[in-house]
Amino acid sequence: MSASVSPPPVGVWLIGARGSVATTAVAGCAAMTAGLHPPVGLVTETPLFAGTGLPPLSSLVFGGHDTVDCPLPKRAEALAAEGVLPYGLPTAVEAELAAADREIRPGGPAPGDTRDEEELIAAFAADITDFVRRRGLARVVVVNVASTEPAAAGRALPPSSLYAAAALRTGCPYVNFTPSTGLHHPALADPAAASGLPYAGRDGKTGQTLLRSVLGPMFAQRALGVRAWSGTNLLGGGDGAALADPAAAAAKNAGKERVLADTLGTPPEGEVHIDDVPALGDWKTAWDHVAFDGFLGTRMVLQTIWQGCDSALAAPLVLDLARLTARAHETGRSGPLTELGFYFKDPVGDGPSALAEQYEALAGFARRLRRTGPEPEPRPAGPSPAGERPSEHRPPVGERPVSGPPRDGRPVGEPGARG
Repeated sequence: MSASVSPPPVGVWLIGARGSVATTAVAGCAAMTAGLHPPVGLVTETPLFAGTGLPPLSSLVFGGHDTVDCPLPKRAEALAAEGVLPYGLPTAVEAELAAADREIRPGGPAPGDTRDEEELIAAFAADITDFVRRRGLARVVVVNVASTEPAAAGRALPPSSLYAAAALRTGCPYVNFTPSTGLHHPALADPAAASGLPYAGRDGKTGQTLLRSVLGPMFAQRALGVRAWSGTNLLGGGDGAALADPAAAAAKNAGKERVLADTLGTPPEGEVHIDDVPALGDWKTAWDHVAFDGFLGTRMVLQTIWQGCDSALAAPLVLDLARLTARAHETGRSGPLTELGFYFKDPVGDGPSALAEQYEALAGFARRLRRTGPEPEPRPAGPSPAGERPSEHRPPVGERPVSGPPRDGRPVGEPGARG
């Protein structure tokens, strides 16, 4: 590609597009593109990903769904008042925030919404397709950054799965940055496999679990016996309110527990508690207490305190994942992107839980992208490598023939099918 030719725009469709994480990601992308702030926290901006053909930050176009109506510029002002965004940044990138806000469509189901599952999926898919066509996008990555929902029960699709089904229908790769069900619903297994799309998730690893994925292997490698590992999270904001629901908190804690079980070989005693403290807003404190045995049974304790801003920790990961997934889609990858487990508490597919091993897998992904080059040559006719299919054979985004999850033996959308 000539240096004088602008790269094609790539869409990032955010579920929960007016929330703190989404607002911070949009504002941060605009700030970095304008040279107002360096790309701190973006692994995709490190030398590891030089020459891998990722879409530049300047090519990203944002839109999404949300059930709230507070405009992004106003939301950014509130975040700046809380110290989440730098003072003056909302004014500096107001045009970019307003442009993204114009691309946000009403989500659902809202209270009193009488639409059935098929009608909701069709409406969400139509919004994404309209975004693609109006903005002339090469592709769109759908990223769920909405508040955590309780684990799904029964056959009904929860909201996160309705949006995931819409992504499949429109031929868009999907990233679940939350512990919500999303593509994990059994009804979406066959449509996801048939779509030929790449997907990644779930539950972004930003704080306490990030630290656990480093410390857990340390204890195992030094042959130290962990007797108990307990933790507490204090957080406010929308996520704090959502996680006050015990069912939502249980979904969140599942990933935290998996990391310890995988890295230590067996789950230790102890639990994680999540407390909603509204006064903390977007800031959170995570405390861990690790009781372990050393040589000759000497009993010892490690305590850690992680204090951070949830949105500032999550936003660069969202941008990384959007770029990496878009590039995976461009090069013909399909199915779970296990190499992106580095970013998640509960990664899809089989892969390690230790951060160092996950980073090595991510580095391998970067090497493969680098060999592919920024403009991959069409593959010759014939079978493709396992887990990949030629991108030149993929129907245009927004026109994928995916019908949606099955219902009573019929795909959603077939006459008579109802949720």
